Amino acid sequence: MPRTVPFFVALLAALLVAPGCTTIQQLAALRQVQFDLDRVSNGLVAGVDLDRIARGGDLGPADLARLGTAAARGEVPLRFTLHVGAENPADNPAAAQLVSLDWTLFLDGTETVSGVYNDDRLVPPGGVADLPIEMELDLVRFFGRNVGDLTTLVRNLAGADTRRQTVRLEARPTVSTPVGPIRYPGTISIDFPVGGAGR
Repeated sequence: MPRTVPFFVALLAALLVAPGCTTIQQLAALRQVQFDLDRVSNGLVAGVDLDRIARGGDLGPADLARLGTAAARGEVPLRFTLHVGAENPADNPAAAQLVSLDWTLFLDGTETVSGVYNDDRLVPPGGVADLPIEMELDLVRFFGRNVGDLTTLVRNLAGADTRRQTVRLEARPTVSTPVGPIRYPGTISIDFPVGGAGR
């Protein structure tokens, strides 16, 4: 489900510190933007194509051998694109311009990597912007070398396991406003459940 954070909270807070601001009416035009995790694409872990598994395949002997070899080496690289959707409500009379998005990625409840998405996105009223964030991390660093645990995690990320887990992004957007960029006063939590095959 999308997580909604009212813009007027940040905007009204900005009135206290922004010199030369115009009127509350001008600022309140930016009401709220909804963020959700739309999908994961281009997944690759230790040479194993997660998209292939997600399309109905499974980890075969060659895939397991790759994971086992990588785990023994002490490095299981995971790369994927996480697509974040930013939706501006249709009844909002103003376009919302996302300046940046600070993020931290959680896999299976474990905090992993952090970064900043800096590609500006203008979201018109009733529009949705796709924010493709490139992710790269070493699974061994966060989940250890146990091949069985890593195999379960990989199958879940591909949506091929019966156990559901959640990809979560803790994010803090910065949005352009008439008084300059305004950063959210706190983080928002955006969840994306994966796994649960055969439900």
